[in-house]
Amino acid sequence: MRSFDLILTNIGQLLTMDYGIEAPLKGKEMNQLIVQKNMEIGIVDGRVASIRECQHDRSWTAKKVIDAKGKLVTPGLVDSHTHLVFGGSREHEMEWKRQGASYLEILQRGGGILSTVEATRALDEESLFKKAKKHLDQFLQYGVTTLEAKSGYGLNIETEMKQLRTAKKLHRSHPIDIVSTFLGAHAVPKEYKQNPDDFLQEMVLSLDLIQLEGLADFVDIFCETGVFSIEQSRAYLTEAKKRGFRLKIHADEIDPLGGAELAAELGATSADHLVGTTRTGIEQLAAQNVIACLLPGTSFYLGKEKGANARDMIDAGVAVALATDFNPGSCPTENIQLIMTLASLQLKMTAAEIWNAVTVNGAYAIGKGEEVGRIRTGQQADIVLWNTPNYHYIPYHYGVNHVHSVIKKGQLVWENSR
Repeated sequence: MRSFDLILTNIGQLLTMDYGIEAPLKGKEMNQLIVQKNMEIGIVDGRVASIRECQHDRSWTAKKVIDAKGKLVTPGLVDSHTHLVFGGSREHEMEWKRQGASYLEILQRGGGILSTVEATRALDEESLFKKAKKHLDQFLQYGVTTLEAKSGYGLNIETEMKQLRTAKKLHRSHPIDIVSTFLGAHAVPKEYKQNPDDFLQEMVLSLDLIQLEGLADFVDIFCETGVFSIEQSRAYLTEAKKRGFRLKIHADEIDPLGGAELAAELGATSADHLVGTTRTGIEQLAAQNVIACLLPGTSFYLGKEKGANARDMIDAGVAVALATDFNPGSCPTENIQLIMTLASLQLKMTAAEIWNAVTVNGAYAIGKGEEVGRIRTGQQADIVLWNTPNYHYIPYHYGVNHVHSVIKKGQLVWENSR
C-alpha cells in the first residue's frame, strides 16, 4: 500500500506535457499532445510521486483525496512575460487610443510608460506590494502558478530596486512562483531625454547592486524605434551577460529593427513581441534556439491588424511561448485564458500548440523548464483542475474563467466556490 499527502483521482482528461523531451518544444513537436483518460495522481512533499490509471482499489491512501469528477487536469500555467509591479493605472488613455493615437504618440504626449513611472516612483514598497498582490491573486485564479515579473517603471536605480524587492517579497509570500527580470532600460526618462547613453550607463551601474541582492535572474531592454537602438541594446545586454545575467529582449514589437537577430547573436533565452520580425530574424531565432514569447493580447489591445507570425515561426522550428504581457498601458489583463483564445483566432495556433506554449515552453522561457510546466514524477506538483471535460473548450469559450481549483506544490491554494 502506498501513502500520499494528496491523491487527485477520477481525472477525465490529463495533459502532462511530458513527452520525454528535455528542452523547449519546437516545430512539429509543439503540435503533439498526449491525452490520458481516467487517471489519478499521487503527491508527496509537494511533488508528483506517481501517475497511473484509476484503479479504484485500496492500494493508494492519502491524507486528502480530491475527486476530479471527470474534469480536465493540466499543469499550472506559466505566464512568461508580465510587468507585475507598478503604480497607478492608465484608463484615461483609452480615449486617445479611440482617436487613433499610436503607442509612440501616446508616449510623446506624456502618457504611456512615463506616466506610470511617475506613479511608481511615488509609491512606497508596502503600497506597491499590496497593489501587485491583488493582481497576483487574479493570476492565480486564472490558473497561473509561475510567472515572470519585470521591473521597468522606475527608470532610476532607487525605484527599479524597489520594484525588484517587491517582486522578491511576493515570491516568498504568495503561492505563485515569481522569476524577476530587470527592465531598467524600458524607456528614456525625461531627465535623460537628451543623453540616453548616460541613462544606459546608469542602468549598467545598477547591475552589480541587483546581483548583490539577488533581485533578478534576467536582464531585458526595449529595443524599438524611439526607445533604444540595436547598437545601444547590444552594448547594454553584453554588459549584463558579462555579469552572468540571462538575457531577454523586447524585440521588433513595432518596427523590424533586427531585435530578433540581436537576440540570436547574444544567445538570449527569449525574444518577446516579434510582431515586425523578418523571415531572416525568424530563421536566426530557430538556429540559435531562442524562444519566441508572443503576446497577442498586446496587439489586440493596441488595435493592430496583425500579430506576430506564429505560423512561420513554428514552421521554421522556433519554440513559441505565449504570455499576457500584463501591464497598465498596452495589455491590462491577468487573463491568460483570453490570450489562449487570441492565439487561436489571431495567430492561427492549434490547441496543442497553445497548451504547450503556456506550460512547458513558458517554463523554459523563464529558466524553469526542469521544475514546472509539466506533470511528471519528481517534478513540482503545480496542477489546475478545469470546469470542462476537454482541453479544446478553454480557448473556445472566451471571456470567462474556467478554473475549478489550483494546486501549488501539492497544496490546494484556490478553489472556485461557485
